[in-house]
Amino acid sequence: MQSNAFSRHAQQVLTVARGQPHGPASDPSIARSWLRCLEDYHLDPALAQAPVVLEHGRLLESRERLQQVLQIADGEMNSLHQQLSGSGHAVLLTDARGVILNCVTAPSERRIFERAGLWLGADWSEAREGTNGIGTCLVERQALTIHQDEHFRGRHTGLTCSASPVFDPHGELLAVLDVSSARPDVSRQSQFHTMALVNLSAKMIESCYFLRHFEHHWLLRFHLQAESVGLFSEGLLAFDGDGRVCAVNQSALNLLGSIRGGVLGKPVGRFFACSHDELFSRATAQGSAAWPLRTHDGRQVFASVRGQAHKPVWSVPASLPLATPRAEPGICLLDPALQRDFHRALRVYQRDVPLLLRGETGCGKEAFAQAVHQASERSAKPFVAINCASIPESLIESELFGYRGGSFTGARKEGMRGKLLQADGGTLMLDEIGDMPLALQTRLLRVLEERQVVPIGGEPQAVDLRIVSATHRDLLERVAQGTFREDLYYRLNGLEVALPAVRERSDKAQLLDLLLIQEAEGQAIEIASEAREALLEFAWPGNVRQMRNVLRTLVALCDGQRIELSDLPQTVVGMGLPRAGLSGGSDVDCADAIAGQARSHSSDRAPLESAERDALLKVLEANRWHMTRVAEHLGISRNTLYRKLRKHGIARAS
Repeated sequence: MQSNAFSRHAQQVLTVARGQPHGPASDPSIARSWLRCLEDYHLDPALAQAPVVLEHGRLLESRERLQQVLQIADGEMNSLHQQLSGSGHAVLLTDARGVILNCVTAPSERRIFERAGLWLGADWSEAREGTNGIGTCLVERQALTIHQDEHFRGRHTGLTCSASPVFDPHGELLAVLDVSSARPDVSRQSQFHTMALVNLSAKMIESCYFLRHFEHHWLLRFHLQAESVGLFSEGLLAFDGDGRVCAVNQSALNLLGSIRGGVLGKPVGRFFACSHDELFSRATAQGSAAWPLRTHDGRQVFASVRGQAHKPVWSVPASLPLATPRAEPGICLLDPALQRDFHRALRVYQRDVPLLLRGETGCGKEAFAQAVHQASERSAKPFVAINCASIPESLIESELFGYRGGSFTGARKEGMRGKLLQADGGTLMLDEIGDMPLALQTRLLRVLEERQVVPIGGEPQAVDLRIVSATHRDLLERVAQGTFREDLYYRLNGLEVALPAVRERSDKAQLLDLLLIQEAEGQAIEIASEAREALLEFAWPGNVRQMRNVLRTLVALCDGQRIELSDLPQTVVGMGLPRAGLSGGSDVDCADAIAGQARSHSSDRAPLESAERDALLKVLEANRWHMTRVAEHLGISRNTLYRKLRKHGIARAS
């Protein structure tokens, strides 16, 4: 049955060679790709062989080459997977050859995508696998979707792939971001939304890579609209202390109407009606507010300049007893309990006591660890983080311990320094330590006891580092289950710090302000009071990571300089009543409308939520469900009261 389908698809593909394209081949880009597959690569569309997968050592080498891109892309890929509702999608990142280096998908669906050939290390270049999202994107150098029978090989016609290229600051292809679905009911029209999200995420990765790659250069950010400075469509131009251009992105070239060769190495004053000294004078460490600037052809743009100054600490007290804190932006410590924990963590860290950070996913464990490192005497040394859950089990040993050249098939002849040796003199953060395989737990324990690292096939090497571990799991429960070594648990747990969820923090408002400043990147954006109230009342199950993603989206979509309640996503404001109904209706009408909302909520609530729900019910009963009096009694607005009722599924019995 399958072979017949492959044969029919092969006949359809061969019509292109006969000059009679129809169906999928009526799209010129598909027709071009099919012809390349037939005439240049000599591929057989009916061949059902699995993709070629790189050997272990070569995959490690490929991942190491794009290590910084993988770090940047990790959060964006997870966010993209969540935005697509997760189910039925795999988010992939490949290198410029089409080799898959990272994959984000639901654990229960991993086998489905592996059967489709979407393995780590699989080569999905067009020359290997024919027309497909990844490979054809690499050849065409543009975002595209390859839907089911638009694939060249019959084996891949169950897939729908939307891919977007990621370019480096010099215009070279760096990677491809792809979303693949194996669901048969996916229509091509449904991919318009997916393609837009993939393209936006790819541009985010591209911009973040540019900014990080040139973090020690002067940076000019500009756009035709002031509100677009700081967004992914902005022009980026890096220049050195002499005012000469080091790199530009494609948006900058489009805005300047120039080609890359005509800009690189030239004085920045050649393109704008101001000297580079004036640009330097306007620069700030975080980037100046956008100001009008004219190009030499007379067009007005709006620009912001970032200088080379080190980023200052945000909200870490300057009176720490052991060192001057130099934490990177991204951590807010105005919650008194969190601030106390930070001081305690820093004191024991300085005495070489290992830290174990525990908290929900996304609550800022890595940011906390990095802040401790930056505030310590080791701040000038490396801070190396490794996520034990995101690295495949077959790769984690090599990633941690490294290997000697020639120690296994495919190994680089010069070998590779593992994360433990890369962190020598500094800090190694082991994120999601609860997911580390048992065999590696034994080796890690030996490193901690002996202070020596033995690379695969190599000799012992002394190492000096501080260990910070983090997990969202109950490690003692894992110890009881036999999946985590008890001796390692007590070796890592010198001081356990329980980081609070966002909903439990007293500095939630300051955290919201900090993240908005970071995501606005110099734009003057304010949040309307009702929108701010809704953001602060939301439970944020995804914690800091979710808050940052929501604010990033709001900033990207903000047409003016103000975020209104109507701009907030439904996940934040809930499936609420129309605004007019909330503000103008009677208490009885509004109570009846609330009764029409969904009444079923999970019974296993968090203790804090249960307490709030019980308190609401008591006040409602005491005031006979008169909404105005209830709101006055609680000291909140009626709109806020209705949001809380919907949040807890409270409705008056009819």
